[in-house]
Amino acid sequence: MTTTSMDTARDAGAAKDTGAVRALQRLADDRASVRLRAALAVGATPDPRCVGPLVERCAIEPEFFVRDMLTWALTRHPVSLTLPALVREVRSERAQARSQALHTLSKIGDRRGWAVITPELLSDADDEVARSAWRAATVLVPAGEEPALATALATQLGRGGRQTQLSLSRALVALGEATVPALRTAATAADPRVRAHALATRRLLRDPEAGFEAAIEEAKRVVALGGSVDEGR
Repeated sequence: MTTTSMDTARDAGAAKDTGAVRALQRLADDRASVRLRAALAVGATPDPRCVGPLVERCAIEPEFFVRDMLTWALTRHPVSLTLPALVREVRSERAQARSQALHTLSKIGDRRGWAVITPELLSDADDEVARSAWRAATVLVPAGEEPALATALATQLGRGGRQTQLSLSRALVALGEATVPALRTAATAADPRVRAHALATRRLLRDPEAGFEAAIEEAKRVVALGGSVDEGR
């Protein structure tokens, strides 16, 4: 390599280093639009040194659309770097850190991430963490583990408000027929909220176009009238 070529390569490397540093600095800017562009820039030119700062920013970033861009930027980096960092973050005491790490693992889709999906995460006290865990679990679950996952997810039926219940129903429906035994059992539970949620989810499994609102209202009527499981269609 000639001296000129070496100088050119060195200058290009220095420019890349400067660009990465500036992008990472802009992730802490007060303006969400600046942080969004910074995350986009990091994702457009992946740099291994950015993985840690990206993960750390996910834990504290207040804007949803910026967090989504941070996740995208992480998916642009090698899994060998992102997976260990995200696995560590799933164990964080900060709820947003756990939730966003799980969300990012679901987007990366590497099944080695399944090892972090514990019963504790699936029943996390924070609804956003639990919802992220449910989505990640359905993406990462190994073949043959779907019935066990459905059973674990079914323990959360009846939990939370409509959005939380819709997220759980979607996760269960994503598992397909493996969900049926767990839903059948839940549909006989003592808690009417659990029964109604199980019946509504069965309806969505049979007819994905039914819509959750219609399914849950119909299920509530069935439960209130003391109807049978097979009537909750």
